[in-house]
Amino acid sequence: MKIWLDGGLQDTDSARVSVFDHGLTVGDGVFETVKAQEGRPFALTRHLDRLTRSARGLGLPEPDLDEVRRACAAVLEADPVPLGRLRITYTGGYGPLGSDRGEHGPTLVVALGGTSRRADTTAVVTVPWTRNERGAVTGLKTTSYAENVVALARAHEHGATEALFGNTVGQLCEGTGSNVFVVLDGEIHTPPLRSGCLAGITRALTIEWTGAQETDLPLDVLRSADEVFLTSTLRDVQAVHRVDDRELPGAPGPVTAKAMRVFEERAGDDLDP
Repeated sequence: MKIWLDGGLQDTDSARVSVFDHGLTVGDGVFETVKAQEGRPFALTRHLDRLTRSARGLGLPEPDLDEVRRACAAVLEADPVPLGRLRITYTGGYGPLGSDRGEHGPTLVVALGGTSRRADTTAVVTVPWTRNERGAVTGLKTTSYAENVVALARAHEHGATEALFGNTVGQLCEGTGSNVFVVLDGEIHTPPLRSGCLAGITRALTIEWTGAQETDLPLDVLRSADEVFLTSTLRDVQAVHRVDDRELPGAPGPVTAKAMRVFEERAGDDLDP
């Protein structure tokens, strides 16, 4: 398997990033995960736009998107797996052992791993920790993911594949790597960006393609919603059949099933919507 590191393809066994890279020492970096099918990336333009926004939000130099596209194409050509997770990582680069950045410039890594199609339904849990909707990196897709690692481990301990956060004012926010939607009286709702959630690519497409509404929602809406579903790059639209100890029999419900079908059809018609 080949990866792209700072200008060219390298073997995974020999590719090296400095132990002083700011992405490693202080989590000073941003990333994107792109779904790839048979060597073709999905919604790459939207992902690169968000990569740029995240880099700008951290104060990193804007990535050279022509190079990133070349890197993605080269990695996908080297190993066109049937279904893959294309990971673009862009960090502050070599720097001092502290929060100050160095002057060596950023690091770009593009790698690909195989994955499998998600199940149609899944279980989720809520966690006692909160998202800070007013934080310095709110809404940025950074490599500082330890909070998500801890929360996802809690989910796995309870037989779930995702953990859902509220924000500091008790509103429903997002998952560790997904956005959340609820169905109330036949209408689809999802937390607005001001809740502190990430502007998910699949979230945006689902809103566009289903007419879902952005609504401030209390966290406990999960106890009364008619249907619940998740969206993310690798989940697409995935129904939820259990939230904590609450079962949602018949998942996916009719509204979620339609959203799943619409997303699959629209995504199949256009690889870069």
